[in-house]
Amino acid sequence: MAKSRTLRMGAVVARRLDSALGQESDSQGRAAGLAPRLALLVVTVVFAGFAVNAFQYVVVQGATFARVVPAGACLALMMVLQLGFFSRPGADVRGPLGYSALFVQALLTFVPMFFFHEAWTGMPGFLAGDALLVLRLGTGWVAFFAIAAVAGVIQSNLTGPGLEVVYIANLTMVIGLVVYGLSRLRSLVRELEDARSELAGLAVARERLRFARDLHDLLGFSLSAVTLKTELTHRLVPLQPKRAKQELDEILEVSRQALADVRAVASSYRELSLDDELASARSVLSAAEVVVDVHAGQGDVPPRVRTVLATVLREGVTNLLRHSKAENCSITVSRDDGAVCIEIVNDGVRDDVESEGHGNGISNLTQRVRALGGTLTARADDDTYRLHASIPLSGQENSPTTSEPHTEHGAVMAPRLGSLIATAVFTGYAISSIILTFAWLPDTTSRAVAIACILASLGLMLGFFSRPSASVRSPLGYALLCAQAVLTYLPMALFEHPLLGMPGYLAGASLLVLPARFGVPVFLLVMASAGGAHWLFEGSSINIVFGFIVTSNHGLVVFGLSRLRSMVQDLHDARTELAHLAVTKERLRFARDLHDLLGYSLSAITLKSELTHRLVERDPERAQQELSGILDISRQALADVRAVASSYREMSLDEETVSARALLAAANINVTLRFEPCELSSDVRTTLATVLREGVTNLLRHSKAANCEITLARSEDRLTMEIVNDGLLAVPPPSTNGGGSGIHNLTARVTNIGGTLVAGTTPDNTYRLQAEIPLH
Repeated sequence: MAKSRTLRMGAVVARRLDSALGQESDSQGRAAGLAPRLALLVVTVVFAGFAVNAFQYVVVQGATFARVVPAGACLALMMVLQLGFFSRPGADVRGPLGYSALFVQALLTFVPMFFFHEAWTGMPGFLAGDALLVLRLGTGWVAFFAIAAVAGVIQSNLTGPGLEVVYIANLTMVIGLVVYGLSRLRSLVRELEDARSELAGLAVARERLRFARDLHDLLGFSLSAVTLKTELTHRLVPLQPKRAKQELDEILEVSRQALADVRAVASSYRELSLDDELASARSVLSAAEVVVDVHAGQGDVPPRVRTVLATVLREGVTNLLRHSKAENCSITVSRDDGAVCIEIVNDGVRDDVESEGHGNGISNLTQRVRALGGTLTARADDDTYRLHASIPLSGQENSPTTSEPHTEHGAVMAPRLGSLIATAVFTGYAISSIILTFAWLPDTTSRAVAIACILASLGLMLGFFSRPSASVRSPLGYALLCAQAVLTYLPMALFEHPLLGMPGYLAGASLLVLPARFGVPVFLLVMASAGGAHWLFEGSSINIVFGFIVTSNHGLVVFGLSRLRSMVQDLHDARTELAHLAVTKERLRFARDLHDLLGYSLSAITLKSELTHRLVERDPERAQQELSGILDISRQALADVRAVASSYREMSLDEETVSARALLAAANINVTLRFEPCELSSDVRTTLATVLREGVTNLLRHSKAANCEITLARSEDRLTMEIVNDGLLAVPPPSTNGGGSGIHNLTARVTNIGGTLVAGTTPDNTYRLQAEIPLH
């Protein structure tokens, strides 16, 4: 009966194990989902196996009610503590409750020994493993070895000194490592899963900082230059119309370059031209009536170094224009001792130039320069302000998205812990078999053959089957599995003893190597062969059941520790992949915001600059009004840069409506607005404002419309915004180079709040952009 129940239990467990988890994980996401279930299943079956084995020995010693019931109650309570607390992920095992539970576990371990004697000698292993889980590092290991020693002393008192004492002490340590390893690995799998979102968040945070730095360094300069030149042009219009037209030409050039910068920032770092930046700096400073002296002798510079130097120059000139009243500026680029240096010196020092919190430009630059192994200093002395950067030509930039945080000990520790525990447990099994070899084989030659087979089996297990990178499901894996079978059964057959081989190794390896339809039957067959060997050579029913249970337990431990080791490694490797996915998502969000917010502003600046260029000589008063509009837009664009770098910007639909009316009127387009008043949530309001911006931007960029009608209508269950124009070409033709993503971005935004967006021509030869958003 016991044999039948054990076989059925082994079959069910093995079938569930292999069908649910036996296939090798080829994807990190699948490993992440399977590892917790695998850990729970293996822990439950293995721990239950230890309890069932102890219980059967109690029954064999004397199947009386007074013995069986207390033994069953103690074992059940031990399993409840073990599975429900010590091995449960998230349990506060190192708190007061943990110490109390450990005390109870100690009582359940040692008190029954006075009644059940040798039947209970396998149970101290649970206490040893729990001590490692509950106690601090040093104390835990001291307690671990002390418990093993106490188990050996108790065995000595029961049977006298001999190999049995060494066997029980080793068995206690092996079971303790199994308990600790499976419990800890189960917790670490959960910790790794929980850490994934945090790691992805850290990667996103790094990417946000990178975008913020790029926005500040690239677009801040361009928009500051537009603002400065617009203010100058505003003064020049009534006095020097020709000079004003020249400045407007430069405003147009800067705004177009800023649009290119938007695309560059949205995709990756932009490689800047140091020569172009020097020329631009000279032009901008001259427009600000700053006497500039430029000396450039850097020679050939690597692209990354050149880009960072150009960024330093941009930031230095931007700070000069924003935060000083300089009249003279000297810019020097030189090459010296294997490094390239740039120095920007001006005489416009202000008292608060070095105050804390005054912008983050210098901090951004310092990070960029240090990433290439260089140094950056900014200081005021002798009524001058000096910005100096030196970068070695051999500098290599560190990737901001691949560095691993060093604070996540569990994530870094897990693969090492899995390897260490697996090695210790598998070695412990081999030591137990070697001890039995010395006990049962009297002559040296027989011992040498049996020990050689055991060590060879251990070598195969550690060197191949349990190694995460090994291709176990390959011709080599099948060949080595056959070799493992020979090493398992050869000593049994030669010396006619069932415990001289390592059937647990073979059972576990079969689950690792063979597909599900073959692995589970082979696992059960190995279990049956171990029980059969006990029946053939000993004939004892208790030993037959022992053969089943031990082989099943050892096989599942081998399989569990090997697969958990592999899965934890997969999860460990998956962190980078998950972080990259999160960064990619955040990159798309930034690209959408840059397109929707800054693309509109820069297009408006370009349009108004072209209009003003035509009006300067013909209608100076109107030209000054348009320049005032350019100033307002450029200042708003600077605010948008900060908004995009931090989070989504909540846009005002009313403000966008006024802006759209003014912008279309400036482009000589007749505009009709029909908006029904209604209360809108912030996300709906922002989305509609974005649709309006994009629709007007596309109209101005890609059509020759003379009339435009914008309506916002509300029905019972939905809100509809339509932008209709008679210019037809309201969107660019499909592009293969990544351009023209406005409609795609809008579709994503509208879909995110449950709406739909349609864009296309109508039977009336007009172009319609329509967004419908449900109200509930």
